[in-house]
Amino acid sequence: MTGRREVLGALDGASVRTVAPVASVEEQSEEVNLRPRTLDEFVGQRELREHLSIVLDAARARHQSVDHLLFAGPPGLGKTSLAGIVAAEMGVGLRVTAGPVLQRVGDLAALLTDLQDGDVLFIDEIHRLARSIEEVLYPAMEDGKLDLMVGKGPQARSIRLELPRFTLVGATTRIGLVAAPLRDRFGFVGRLDLYDDADLTEVVLRSAGILGVAIDPEGAREIASRSRGTPRIANRLLRRVRDFVETRRDGVISAAAASDGLTQFGVDAIGLDKVDRMILEVLCARFNGAPVGLTTLAQVVGEETDTIEEAYEPFLLQRGLLQRTPRGRVATRAAYHHLGLTAPIDALF
Repeated sequence: MTGRREVLGALDGASVRTVAPVASVEEQSEEVNLRPRTLDEFVGQRELREHLSIVLDAARARHQSVDHLLFAGPPGLGKTSLAGIVAAEMGVGLRVTAGPVLQRVGDLAALLTDLQDGDVLFIDEIHRLARSIEEVLYPAMEDGKLDLMVGKGPQARSIRLELPRFTLVGATTRIGLVAAPLRDRFGFVGRLDLYDDADLTEVVLRSAGILGVAIDPEGAREIASRSRGTPRIANRLLRRVRDFVETRRDGVISAAAASDGLTQFGVDAIGLDKVDRMILEVLCARFNGAPVGLTTLAQVVGEETDTIEEAYEPFLLQRGLLQRTPRGRVATRAAYHHLGLTAPIDALF
């Protein structure tokens, strides 16, 4: 290992350094305490769980490392939790980082050479890896080799280091942006879908038990129905309702208490928040149903275009409240109805 560190220290004049964030699952905040630690605890995604269970069982039976895994889907559905579960189920260590953090080849090299045999390396937002980093990953994933250039100019030379067996787990919200050569090197690609209310209710009940919150099934269902199909949002709303009932009610989350608490925090009956409603109000009222360009919409709402496009539009599109057209964004009749407004006669949708 010492020799490898000396080589890495020569890379581009860089010294070996810890790449943040690198931490075990247990070292995170309360949100992580709610994360499932085994496949049996993981709620929802039944088909994916079954496929992953087969992959893990087969690797254990052969006494091998798990094949490289790629998880894709919207934020907050459990991709990071699944990486922790893979490490826990296999009884190995977990190292965590993110695509934008790995800026130099030396960053990735330091991580790879510090892994122990069988460890899991989790890279979040893997679609944002620099191309130079991807090129180093290819032989590491396929052959367990690390190809490096040491030195500069005429004295530069290429060396190849042996790596311990490891499992790369990648997570992405935009699988179309993962380079095809990288995507093809994953032995298993799993797609996570938005949760239905029944599974989210189970998530809320489980989390309430961990947090020691008194809740009845109807209260859990009320929170689940406003969680936009996302466990992370369900857990966040549960904590806010917990705060509400502990300070303004009797400490028990009933359906009425959950409804009052979520309304207090600006989350309406279908899960729209203040910015969601502002977007719809701009489309419906200020522009009177006319198509609105993304840049104009972002300026009026006071958000970045990327934030509108990636954080708010997907749910509005899914609920049928907004449509994208060649001329711009248009609110649907369902949006007018939700806001209590009368849709124009010439409304297209």
